[in-house]
Amino acid sequence: MATKKRIHPVILAGGSGTRFWPLSREKKPKQLLPLASDKPLVADTAARLVGLSRLEDIVTVCGRAHAPAIRRMLPEEARGGVVVEPAARNTAPAIGLAATVVAARDPKGVLLVLPSDHAILDLQAFRETVQRAVDLAGRGSLVTIGVQPTRAETGFGYIQVGAPLAKGGGHRVTAFHEKPDRERAKGYLAAGGYLWNAGMFAFRADRILEELREHLPDCAAALAKIAPSVGTAGFARAVARHFPTCPSISIDYAVMEKAQDIAVVPASFTWSDLGSFSSLPEVREADAAGNVTSGNVMLFDALQNVVLGQGNKPVALIGVSDLIVVDAGDALLVCNRDRAQEVRKVVEALRARGDGKLL
Repeated sequence: MATKKRIHPVILAGGSGTRFWPLSREKKPKQLLPLASDKPLVADTAARLVGLSRLEDIVTVCGRAHAPAIRRMLPEEARGGVVVEPAARNTAPAIGLAATVVAARDPKGVLLVLPSDHAILDLQAFRETVQRAVDLAGRGSLVTIGVQPTRAETGFGYIQVGAPLAKGGGHRVTAFHEKPDRERAKGYLAAGGYLWNAGMFAFRADRILEELREHLPDCAAALAKIAPSVGTAGFARAVARHFPTCPSISIDYAVMEKAQDIAVVPASFTWSDLGSFSSLPEVREADAAGNVTSGNVMLFDALQNVVLGQGNKPVALIGVSDLIVVDAGDALLVCNRDRAQEVRKVVEALRARGDGKLL
């Protein structure tokens, strides 16, 4: 009987989540908010790894400003695995840094890369999907986990699914496609054979470092200078010195769209990227009228609203539908649900006028 591969989860906990303003701020971004449950998203991400890996094997990559809060939110066993980026360099360098840490103790260990700000329902299905991906990755493939599209979404990249693999329940990847326009997204949905690219991956540490050496040599060179310091008192200094020299690029552009032997495992679980307040009904229970609320909220003849109150402060809605109302104490957001993606415009406007206390 084959031995199960040891899983080294990598939680990517950078990012700002500007579409969740006014709850999300520079000092408390989306992944630190309790959006899908009563726990912060990063804590939910760590919790779903119980039973898949040892908590002390989790590597969490985040920025310096958020590291203290993230350590407090993680299980105690996982706090020592927080790796601080001295500068934001997107997902390829972040994953490379995590792979460098893992390779120092388990060169052929399988990384399971997960964004920290997504919601996943049905944990048993999640674990089964992950195990299939890890098994494929253990044999040397670079694996992405794809999500079955439910709508003609223009905010995600798409994975074109190829022939099934002989073993493991995965498929070859024919191509990655950038975020499409509406008509092309409709075509993908109608044609079938396309999955959303959810940013979840599995690959061996040695394999992803090999791909970075081939496709992103400047980053690989910086990581090679960091590698000898892993596990020593000089690690943070080496990262601070060399990591900022890495180019800022996503793992999709840097590696996955260029490499050979790419496999995809279709997700069998319910997934949401929690891209805006309008996605909360996907992961939170709604009342009989379709409203999702928290706090001291009173509704009268109100339908399909998302209302998030602050403390005991009453928030009342009468005769309105399809609104987002978010009270953050020092700021109030009101918008139509179908324009929730535009909340980032408020952040841009506040930044332009120098109103830093609200950012």
